[in-house]
Amino acid sequence: MHGQAQFPSSVFRTISLAIIAASVVAVTIVPTWAQNSVPPTAVQAAKMPEFASRLAHPGKAHAAPKSSVLARTKGYFRPLQGNDIYDNGPINGTTDAWTINFGYITSDSFTVTQGNGTPITGMSFGAWLVEGDTLESAQLSITSGENGGTSYFNQTLNFTQSACSANQYSYNVCTETSSSFNVSLNNGTYWVNLQNATTADGEPIYWDENSGIGCTSPGCPSSASESSVGTIPSESFTINPGSSSPNSCMPEQSGNFRVIHDFTAGPDGYAYPSGVAIDSAGNLYGAALSSEFGTIFKLANAGSNWLLSTLYNFTGSNDGSYPGGVIVGKDEILYGGAGGGTGNCNFGDCGLIFGVKPAPNACQSLPCAWTENVLYEFTGDTDAYDGGGLVSDPAGNLYGLSQYGGAWQNGAVFELVPSPGGWQEKILYSFTGGSDGAVPLTIVFGNDGNIYGNTAGGGGSRDNGVVFQLTPSAGSWTETVLYDIPNYDYTIGIPNSLVQTPAGDLIATFQYFVINGWDENYYGRIFELSPSNGQWIYSTLLDGYNPNYNVWIFNNLAIDSTGNFLYGTGTGIANEDQDPIYYGFIFRATPTGSGWNFGFPVLWSNTYFPASGALAVDSHGNLFGTTTNCGLHSDGTVWELSP
Repeated sequence: MHGQAQFPSSVFRTISLAIIAASVVAVTIVPTWAQNSVPPTAVQAAKMPEFASRLAHPGKAHAAPKSSVLARTKGYFRPLQGNDIYDNGPINGTTDAWTINFGYITSDSFTVTQGNGTPITGMSFGAWLVEGDTLESAQLSITSGENGGTSYFNQTLNFTQSACSANQYSYNVCTETSSSFNVSLNNGTYWVNLQNATTADGEPIYWDENSGIGCTSPGCPSSASESSVGTIPSESFTINPGSSSPNSCMPEQSGNFRVIHDFTAGPDGYAYPSGVAIDSAGNLYGAALSSEFGTIFKLANAGSNWLLSTLYNFTGSNDGSYPGGVIVGKDEILYGGAGGGTGNCNFGDCGLIFGVKPAPNACQSLPCAWTENVLYEFTGDTDAYDGGGLVSDPAGNLYGLSQYGGAWQNGAVFELVPSPGGWQEKILYSFTGGSDGAVPLTIVFGNDGNIYGNTAGGGGSRDNGVVFQLTPSAGSWTETVLYDIPNYDYTIGIPNSLVQTPAGDLIATFQYFVINGWDENYYGRIFELSPSNGQWIYSTLLDGYNPNYNVWIFNNLAIDSTGNFLYGTGTGIANEDQDPIYYGFIFRATPTGSGWNFGFPVLWSNTYFPASGALAVDSHGNLFGTTTNCGLHSDGTVWELSP
């Protein structure tokens, strides 16, 4: 099935973005220290014996940090997100981070498109700190260039530190938030600069690097620089709006859309759900975070209502912590990946794979807690550490991915097979980081017994990622690159964004960067790969870039078992009368014989719709998903869209 669909012309009107310069005072640039004893990155510091010895803080009397409520999902930390002006993507916490004290200055760009005079009152960012240390203040400036040019704001601010969780380098990765300033900005691109940070213990503090992977805002990912190095990968941060921001979270009910559960992080103990899975009876399952170590929940349909129950609470010990979503496997056991385990990976835990099922004996109280079984604990850096993203085959074998494990630590695909002595793990393929790809994001077990997936990096086109096939042969698996993401200025893959139709076609998404005169923006694309005579034929199904200067980014995809409907979520922006219009949307597409016809059953104006995690479709065509926040308590939701 091939062909291209266009956005409905009635949705948007053509308009131009006005970028109006403000006239204010130039910022003073702090000179870089020559031959600083503190290196510019956290990983470099961790490899220096004189600094690494301080990461453990022997003899310090600090209280243990609270467990994170923003823990890892598929190797990534989840950020505090809200109705943001600009969001450069979630906290990564595992790659590297850049110093913002000891004379260093780290700068990232961000774009304002909400209209002239947009109020900005705060910023959140990811930080790496020595265990027990706390960020007290940092100098924050907003300028027209990399820590220079016109200055719109320049002040030392206090920050609130929350949601800390240790990474493999023994740093605490925390969310730092300040909402103590107020500045109005016109449409345009700016730079936010952090420097002169002070901590309780006087240790270095580093700004988390995420390269913009997972960013959804117009204009992202950020450009970034560090005062002693120059251009660097971008960092994780959000720019927060004032109360007059035009965006709001999606409604609790709108037409055939409704929220079926609002998380509270209070009585139910949950927040930040990460997708849902569905069983044959139509029950929904998912993982969420909490003030402890995460939980597995169930939503059962009771007439027009949905009843939530807790199936399992992780303890943070050998049973794991911070689960990253679940699937329904053979015999309707729930499987997933989590942090924890006894393995030692880069001075941190290696993660594990778990199964959760009902207790063997009837319980005396409701709801009944389920029991957990640890199937496999990853053993080291070259194992598939922090594995997750599970799928299963008809025999009940499990397959998963590791974003940074494997023989070359560029990611791996692994298999778990049940046996009388326990589950046996085998690495099926380790990515080299070259033309074969790197950092796998999604896999599916194909109708033909092959494994298909996409990666965020590697490939022959400027490290933009690939779509790949793994084929079993004589006890091993061979990789074939089916599609190399083209050479745009910058391109990233999106998790939970590759599905297979019953006919064997693959449908996936990516994001790409376009420079069109004054317009520099990220756009999404949905494409299809169809097998034909031993080849795979590419076709674009839906593009988020068109002559009307509309911006559309696609988050996640799902397809029903018959292949009659393709679903997805996304965000968009258009400009009308020089006033930007923001959209959260859910689409449904149907095959036409020569392509797919895209319809928009839900398209909200002025709406923030942070859809995340796996989508699920029941036998009646109802679509289910989650948002990381929004809802009555701003702690996330589970939602339903009926046909």
